[in-house]
Amino acid sequence: MKSPHLATRLRNGLLMVAVAGALAACGDKSEQAAVESSADSTVTADRGLAYVSNQKGGVTVIDLNTMETVREIDNKGGTPRGIGITPDGKTLIIANKDEGNISILNAETGELVQHVEIGVNPEFVRVVGQTAYVSFEPSSKGGPPPKPGEEVIEEEDDDEEEVPARISIVDIAQGKVTKEVVGGPETEGIEFSHDGSKLIITNEADNTITVHSIETGELLKTIPTHEIGDRPRGIKSAPDGSAYVSTLEFGNNFVVLDSEFNVVRTVDTGEAPYGIAYNRDGSLIYVAAGKAKTLEVYDAKTYEKVNEVATGERCWHFTFTPDDKEILLACGRSDEVVVIDTASLQVIKRIEDKQLPWGIVAYPKSVGSLDAPE
Repeated sequence: MKSPHLATRLRNGLLMVAVAGALAACGDKSEQAAVESSADSTVTADRGLAYVSNQKGGVTVIDLNTMETVREIDNKGGTPRGIGITPDGKTLIIANKDEGNISILNAETGELVQHVEIGVNPEFVRVVGQTAYVSFEPSSKGGPPPKPGEEVIEEEDDDEEEVPARISIVDIAQGKVTKEVVGGPETEGIEFSHDGSKLIITNEADNTITVHSIETGELLKTIPTHEIGDRPRGIKSAPDGSAYVSTLEFGNNFVVLDSEFNVVRTVDTGEAPYGIAYNRDGSLIYVAAGKAKTLEVYDAKTYEKVNEVATGERCWHFTFTPDDKEILLACGRSDEVVVIDTASLQVIKRIEDKQLPWGIVAYPKSVGSLDAPE
């Protein structure tokens, strides 16, 4: 006969085993539920949208979840080029070359909110908050640029004066130009100092980079580039403001400026570089070399080229996806957007339904040659 103490111990032991089994089962179910929940969140997470300006079309919208074009927007203006989006994702700004204005569009519905007159040949757009900065080129002849080494024959016209380009500063909510900053002939790229007080612009016709006060428009500094390379085009600030980089299209290189806008060095690239951007943490610099048909990657400390990928025809501007997993590159002459995996630097898709794409931005606002997170 078993003793009462032994029976009690046996009952307690069996109870503990049962409880442990129940807890283990609950743990397994909880772990399984957590995995399923994680999987569900991965499936349902919205990666955002990309907007592409097409010079022979309107604006196309790419769903970054599927990498497919899902919508067409009529920008209500001829030859869209520069493109920007507000931080809330509600408003698109499109520079219309042929119309001399910008279109302010409702990004969700595609409806035109209004046109704002800018000037001849509006091109580059940067949107910060509810303000748009738009470059335009009164002196641009509208034709293709001369090739390196090609003789330029100019018509004599003693009465013709070269009109400096300008940056129009537009209050988006009011729909009007509030200020203009005078640049050089054929102003191109637009960037901002790290503290937000200065405007840095590239002037391709007179081979200068100029620095201006945003508040007053005053010219603070001129950096000539002819000795190191002609036709400055793209311009980007390092995320921490420690440097600025600008592509020199005819120099086949980019120039590095320090935080005080002094020339530090030049870095050789493939032929005809244009779009340029740092990655989000500032460790790498990406350059779209149009005629080389490559997207090139440089170490932002050593400036050594660490990789490159073959792209398409006349690829100028690009954006990272908001999660930094891919780069979307607008390739004008091959009428496509090339999708590149950032980890492998391999082309993973070509979205081939575009019409001479010029620019591209993502929402939520992301790193790219035309935009930056806010």
